[in-house]
This record gives sequence, C-alpha cells and structure tokens, in this order.
Amino acid sequence: MIRIAHHPIYAHPLPEGHRFPMLKYELLPEQLLHQGTCSREQFFTPEIMEEEHVFRAHTENYYRELSTMKLDARAARKIGFPLSDALVKRELMIAQGTLQGCLYALEHGVAFNIAGGTHHAFSDRGEAFCLLNDQAIAAQYLLHSGKASQILIVDLDVHQGNGTAEIFRDNNAVFTFSVHGKSNYPFKKEESDFDIALPDNTDNRTYLQILGEQLPELFERVKPDFVFYLCGVDVLAEDKLGKLGLSVGGARKRDELVLSLCHARKVPVQCSMGGGYAPDIRTIVNAHANTYQVARDLYE
Repeated sequence: MIRIAHHPIYAHPLPEGHRFPMLKYELLPEQLLHQGTCSREQFFTPEIMEEEHVFRAHTENYYRELSTMKLDARAARKIGFPLSDALVKRELMIAQGTLQGCLYALEHGVAFNIAGGTHHAFSDRGEAFCLLNDQAIAAQYLLHSGKASQILIVDLDVHQGNGTAEIFRDNNAVFTFSVHGKSNYPFKKEESDFDIALPDNTDNRTYLQILGEQLPELFERVKPDFVFYLCGVDVLAEDKLGKLGLSVGGARKRDELVLSLCHARKVPVQCSMGGGYAPDIRTIVNAHANTYQVARDLYE
C-alpha cells in the first residue's frame, strides 16, 4: 500500500500571487480520494524534523539564521516567501515527510510526499521558494544510517535542481540527474552529475525518447539501491513558469517510465511533487494525480 505524506497549510501571510500555487497541496489529496486512487488510511502527517538531520545537508549557520528569522534582507528576498515561524515549521514537516517516506519505501517499494521537491535550496542558502532541500536531507539520512549506499536522484522538474547539485557535488554516493528547460530558471545552472538541458517547446515524443534512452542506462551504470524522483508537472505546455511542451498524457508516460524502472529493478523510490503552475488548477491536480495512479497500478 502506498503511503503519502500530507501537511496542513499553516496560516502565514502570503502575497496574493503566492496563494494559488499552494492550493494544489489541499486539492490533490481530495482528488486522490475522489478518484479512489487512495484511501484516507494511506495518508500520514509528519512530525517536525529533528535538527540533526537538517545539518547533514545544510550548514548550521544557515539553518540558525533561517529558523530565528535573522537572514539578511538579500538572502530572504532570494527565497521569495515572507519568512515566518509557521513557514519554517512547514518546511521541517515537509522534509520529515520525505524522510519518513524513505523508510516506508524501503519496506514497500514506493512512497510519496504531497509537497517537497525543494531542489533550489543550497547547503548554505535558499532560493525560489525553497528553504530546506527535502530530498537532499533524506538522502543524507539514508547514507548516514547505512540504509542506502548508492542513491540516484531523478529530477524531472522543468527547472534544474541547482541546490541539489551543489549539495552533492563532491559526494560519489549520490548521483544527480536533471532533465530541465535550457532557457528556464535558474539562468546560472549548477553542474549535476548528468544534466540534459532541453530547448523550448520540447514535445512528448522527443522528451520521452531522450528519457527512455538515458534513464535505463543510468540505472545500469549507477546501480542505485535507492531512488528519489522529483516529478514536477511544470513540464506541461500550458505551465506559466515552464517552457517545455508536454501534454498531461506525456507527463504520465514520463512517470510510467521512471516508476516502471524502479519497480522492475526492485529499487525503492521516494517521490516528491515539485512544481506545477498551469493557469487551470484542475490541470495541475490531474497531472499530479496521474503519478499516484501509475504507482498504484504498479505496486498494488
């Protein structure tokens, strides 16, 4: 049975433009229940993460300044959200949800985080609405605890996982793989272990052909014993912040490719949702729901 981390949206003042993207975190669980993809028993609410886990991926100085609201004005602006205790608490819950999901995936094959995918958080700073890097923190936990020894991060959000690339730049136990829009944010890219930068309007056929050729070879070369999958749906043609050209069906085939490889090779996988900014919230929610449906069909 799939387990899914779900986090209450804590009340904190957000500018009007930030409220719409947050809606999906509340609507997606209801859509999964409505479709019969999941039952309420499959959802869990994480606790607040212990600081020791954070410090394996982030510097103590950055976290202390973040958690005490003492970031300088420039660093706070790069994050994008108005900082608050509630926001930091939510980030700690998101990271804990990913960590707990890893433990479940080790037993049952797959787990999800309704939120997460905060791949723009660097070891010493946050940016682009990412404060703490949930999958990086969880990957470091798996390595530290001896629960994994070779990790593959498959980042298929439309934006390069620049923070993740920086955190694991010198760590041979974590292989970072990012497929993203060439001309999209971040405009100064970091160097992942393997980056594929796609031109604007890349269509289903081209995207799936490239991924279908490269990902199985990566599994053979890296031989991961754990996979993190960042399954952003900002790859859709109608996305306001993406420049690629996938359809909802194309994004589902992408999910099928990734999750089928994990399932066939019996490699546990933790999935974090990442971005999705289409003008119609229904498009975002349906595209994310497809990822859960693919996992249900494979694992249940």
